[in-house]
Amino acid sequence: MALVPIHLISLTILIHFVAAQQTNGSVSVGSSVTATTDAKPWLSSSGEFAFGFKQVQGKDNFLLSIWYDKIPEKTIIWYPEGGMTVSTGSKVDLLDGRGLVLSDSQGKEVWTSGSISDLAYGYMNDTGNFVMVGSDSRNIWESFSYPADTILPTQVMNGGGVINSKMSKTNFTRGRFQLRLLQDGNLVLNTQDTIYGSAGDAYYNSATHDESNSSNSGFQLVFDATGYMYILRRNGERLNLTTKDSLPSGDYYHRATLDFDGVFNHYYYPKHPSEPTSWKVIWFVPENICTSIGSKACGLNNVCSLVDNRPNCECPQGFSLVDPNTLDGDCKPNFTLSCDEDELNHAGDVFDFIELTNIDWPSSDYVHMNPCNEQTCRTSCLNDCFCAVAIYRDSQCWKKQLPLANGKKDPSQNVKAFLKFRKIDRPSGSGENRSRRALILIGSLLSIMFLVGIVLLIGVIYVCFIQTNKKKARKSFPGSSTVETNLARFTHQELVNATDGFKDELGKGAFGTVYKGVIGTKIVAVKKLETVVQDGQKEFKTEVSTIAKTHHKNLVQLLGYCDDGEHQLLIYEYMSNGTLASFLFGDIRPSWKQRRYIAIGIAKGLTYLHEDCSNQIIHCDIKPQNILLDDYFNAKIADFGLAKLLMINQSRTNTGIRGTKGYLAPEWFRNTPVTFKVDVYSFGVLLFEIIACQKSVVFNNNDVEDVVVLTDMAWDCYHEGRLDAFVKNDLEALDDFEKLTTYMMVGLWCVQENPSLRPTMKMVIQMLEGGIEVTEPPCPCPFSVTSLSAS
Repeated sequence: MALVPIHLISLTILIHFVAAQQTNGSVSVGSSVTATTDAKPWLSSSGEFAFGFKQVQGKDNFLLSIWYDKIPEKTIIWYPEGGMTVSTGSKVDLLDGRGLVLSDSQGKEVWTSGSISDLAYGYMNDTGNFVMVGSDSRNIWESFSYPADTILPTQVMNGGGVINSKMSKTNFTRGRFQLRLLQDGNLVLNTQDTIYGSAGDAYYNSATHDESNSSNSGFQLVFDATGYMYILRRNGERLNLTTKDSLPSGDYYHRATLDFDGVFNHYYYPKHPSEPTSWKVIWFVPENICTSIGSKACGLNNVCSLVDNRPNCECPQGFSLVDPNTLDGDCKPNFTLSCDEDELNHAGDVFDFIELTNIDWPSSDYVHMNPCNEQTCRTSCLNDCFCAVAIYRDSQCWKKQLPLANGKKDPSQNVKAFLKFRKIDRPSGSGENRSRRALILIGSLLSIMFLVGIVLLIGVIYVCFIQTNKKKARKSFPGSSTVETNLARFTHQELVNATDGFKDELGKGAFGTVYKGVIGTKIVAVKKLETVVQDGQKEFKTEVSTIAKTHHKNLVQLLGYCDDGEHQLLIYEYMSNGTLASFLFGDIRPSWKQRRYIAIGIAKGLTYLHEDCSNQIIHCDIKPQNILLDDYFNAKIADFGLAKLLMINQSRTNTGIRGTKGYLAPEWFRNTPVTFKVDVYSFGVLLFEIIACQKSVVFNNNDVEDVVVLTDMAWDCYHEGRLDAFVKNDLEALDDFEKLTTYMMVGLWCVQENPSLRPTMKMVIQMLEGGIEVTEPPCPCPFSVTSLSAS
């Protein structure tokens, strides 16, 4: 008998071993899969599930994932938290002591399952669960414990469990929606902040929490092996989510996925189809996500309609998408609203309405008129500069402000929506008008082409002139310095011209006066700094450079500057809706939801200044006069980064006082260092003003002795259970009593006398949005030095 060479025997054993890996689901320690188009994944014993890399979002993007391998769609059902993709050549290893380790093509570790000691082997089982088994045969890690957007049969979710939607069909990063089984037993769907991960209000609730009898409360979400999903109560009873007899007969795959649009669907797919097919839906929640308040299925000013039980988002007539690639995102108006006095006096000549049917934004109204006829509804909105839309239904009228939230289209509503527009901004009309406009446009283009030639010639001459006189121009401004930024720089005379000689004053503060101006076709706000430190041009250069590097939607954007000798000016974007002070303390109280939205916007802006921008900034003067509102009533913080530009006798490092009376933290009056916690204190005062629509300090009858301090009043009302008195019986706020209480508690934590007790602004956001629990605040304690002495 011939002898077989030993290396051939070894090769044969290795081939059988590799084959065994692909048939019994077992994966040995040290095994790896590389991200290539032809890489072999780790298969379950039936071959129904595969673990490895799937191509997503283009040719060179691979996602570590588990998928159904026997169906054409290769549907992904698990991926690591965050859904990060890697490039060709990346690798996942199964290592003792490390578990699963994902490395990019450069060998840099980008994800790991966590420390796994005494690892014997991995196992891709036939339920879609990848398991790591220890040397004692005990399961020490499994993918079912860390679900992505999908739950499979045999999978159980305990209290505190959560799954997150992905961002879009092809983007697996964390999306806007969550499914959670709360510790109180309720299964909820809610939105989440994609930056901070904090949870919003629930738009679906299983109502399986029983305060009177905890044994009736939910305990687990169970997806059993037969394909039924139910909530198991603590007493053993079940609340079926899959209705009886709704499952199809036969052999099917099942999965329940929280899709990127916020709908939680139970799908099925035949294991042995006789013809091409796709995943079908057995049941889903919510029943209508468009009408589920809080779902935010579509962005601001957008309109949601149900198509095959899925949300379809469309901008209404007169609006367009902010991001054309995000259909469910925010819509911007193709028109402008204004409270200009001349326009208010001639509103009928300036504005008109587009009439939309069966469309409503139910949570954006600030005035309800009942009873009311249709003409009165239209006229009232036309003459109200805050009114963007009027909704008319059943002899009632609701006036609404921008931004419009939770828009929905429902033929059963029988409502009329009167959408205001500026007449010259009206959307395109008939074909005849469009043809006429096209001819005008062609003629205009020919004229423009002729003018462009002339302008280019003039431009060449102008550039030559500028270069020739550059040195001469510099000598004209011997005090000028160049700010190291891409900001536009203006001469003082240019800003004199832009503001018509600083004619239209918008406001005045500690740093100077703000004027309305026009540069090109853009309306701007020009701040003339009047209290800059003497010989402080270096300081000015540093601070402007710092401000220019900040970019956040809740900060007023700096557009340019002037540094001509003794003249220092800053050019900002113009905020059409003025200051928060005017908004809060006017004749009409803003809606509770709008105030909440503004409060969170301010908190996000401060968080950016304190933690996220390249140069951390303490504002030092947070107050409603320094919060501006844009066209959509987004809150934007102004005057940040300017504290160091105060006159020397108004500034300090430890002992001098900056800021405004009523908003100052106690440490300003003591010989203690000032940190970002002074802004937290000021935010707390501002939060109370937003809640109560009342100023922080009120003198009764102009008597200095008879003064109401809002922070003291806040503690008294909270401690004595009289929140109705604090909000002056604001029914909308009192109807949202849980949130109102949360906001009061957060405010009391912010104004604690001891800075170490105050939360960070990031924690404030999490508490306001419900991401973390707010504990009972202690008494803030009165100051030892009165803030009224500050100037």
